[in-house]
Amino acid sequence: MSTTAKKKPPLRRQDAALAAAEQAQKRRRVTWLLSGIAAVVALAVLYAVFSTSPAKNTSSGGTSYDVGSPGVGKNAPAFTLTASTGKQISLSDYRGKNVLLYFQEGLTCQPCWDQIADLEKSAAKVKAAGVDDIVSITTDPADLITRKTNDMGLSTPVLSDPNLKISKQYETNQYGMMGTSRDGHSFLLVGPDGTIRWRADYDGAPDYTMYVAVDKLFGDLKAGVKS
Repeated sequence: MSTTAKKKPPLRRQDAALAAAEQAQKRRRVTWLLSGIAAVVALAVLYAVFSTSPAKNTSSGGTSYDVGSPGVGKNAPAFTLTASTGKQISLSDYRGKNVLLYFQEGLTCQPCWDQIADLEKSAAKVKAAGVDDIVSITTDPADLITRKTNDMGLSTPVLSDPNLKISKQYETNQYGMMGTSRDGHSFLLVGPDGTIRWRADYDGAPDYTMYVAVDKLFGDLKAGVKS
């Protein structure tokens, strides 16, 4: 008797096609599985990013804003800058008063200047909110700021911080539409003792607010100071 093993008959065409289809299906399942894993990883990364972003508060008018650093209870960094009035103005000049610092984008942002104009027109509301003085700070050159305030007839001192030295200390350049090269739309209430009593950075992504209605602004301020 022959001990040679019998050879298996070749697969029929139908069997070969079926095997190929099964292999293709397996490859598709692997692709779907890998895609699902990638999606889960992407969602986890997004969650980590947003869960570590600055805290958001909701304003009285529904507009959200960030609260950057230094925040409430911290000492406001000292500064001395050239103002639109032609004088050097220091934060220490306002010791014993509640001064509202308004960091803004500057000459490229007309709504930012309209904000100052509307605050000046609302002197009674400013006083009712417990604010004694308002000082604005932007990164434009002092001579151009002076020309702008004169053209608009503004009396609020606007300070020039061209190298962002002070803006970086307050981190207000972290909330603008122009990256970190300009300030956003930030308000800080500094108390009589030089500590920050309230802060709102309205111009953070993705909203990029360049103007806040006066009533909303002081509604947020009053609510923030109480809390």
